[in-house]
Parts: sequence; structure tokens; C-alpha cells
Amino acid sequence: MPEPALRRLALVTEEIFHEGGPRAATPLRRGAILAVIQNPFAGRYEPEIQPFMEDLKPLGLMMARRLLAALGGDPAGIEGYGKGAIVGAAGEVEHGALWHAPGGYAMREVLGGAKAIVPSTKKVGGTGARLDVPVTHVNASYVRSHFDAMEVGLTDAPRAHELLLALVMTTGPRVHARAGGLAAADIKGEDGLR
Repeated sequence: MPEPALRRLALVTEEIFHEGGPRAATPLRRGAILAVIQNPFAGRYEPEIQPFMEDLKPLGLMMARRLLAALGGDPAGIEGYGKGAIVGAAGEVEHGALWHAPGGYAMREVLGGAKAIVPSTKKVGGTGARLDVPVTHVNASYVRSHFDAMEVGLTDAPRAHELLLALVMTTGPRVHARAGGLAAADIKGEDGLR
């Protein structure tokens, strides 16, 4: 298949100093990078779509590198991640599923082999649709303090024949995390879960 036809790239970062409690000594930083591309399968049912995942790999790596740079450039400084896709109305949710491997493996590679599965979400939506991208710890999915989400979207995307692809990274736990569970300091790193 041809290289993905990129229409728009957006990068947003935020710093969270507090959520109503005491001001954090170090603010939580979160970032998202969004790519809007043409959906090569829009408007028809295509039985064989998996080869497009290979075509998306360079885009995933470029996005992961840019997002990491926007959050300081140090892979060791990233503690949480997630990914997602919004499929324009002429597509199907399965087209968004093609982002699972290229988006997830790109972040894991750029971060030096993070162990946890990259959480994901996808949906079909109209222009201006929003998506809550789930976030978990990069090395252990059960670290409760890092369960988070970042809302993403663009006012003019995805158009009916487009895909909006998203990557999210964070620099730490929720700013006032105190819900217990496995602590990041207690990660064993054996299975990507604990």
C-alpha cells in the first residue's frame, strides 16, 4: 500500500500542578500527538487490511519521537502511555484497530523496551469527535497511581474518509494519587503486569 497520506499533525502538552489539593513539587506532564491521515479503506469493505499496519510503522515512530522530545526527550522520564484512534464516518472501527501494533510498538521502542501493553481505545466518530485515551504505567499495567486518561481531538477531524491516530505519554502518576494498589517502586518487571 502507499505511504499514509498525512493531512495534519498536532502536538499538545499540559502541566498539572494540583487537582484541588496541595501543589505538587514537580507537576505532572502529559502530552498527546495526533495525526490525521486518509483512510485507504473508507467507503467500502476490504477483507484484507493487515498490510496497512506495516505502512503505519514509520508514522508511529515519528510521532513517538516527537512526543518524547516535547516531554523532555529522556525515555526514563516517561512513566505512562496510551494510544487511540478515531475513524471517520465512512470507515469502520476495525480500521482504527490497525493502529494497535504500529502505535504501541513505536512507543515501546522509543522508550527503550517498556514492558506493559499499551492501553488503547478506538471508535467511529464524526468531525470534531473527542476520544479519552487510557493511560497506564509503561512497565506494569497494575500500577493504580498511573491509571489515567487524556482527552484528545481536533475540531476539523476526522473527516469521513480519514483516521485520527493518537499517542499519549505522561511523566508520572496522577498528581494526587492515593488510591492504593501496586506502587511504581514495587514493580517486579516480570510480565508487564506487576
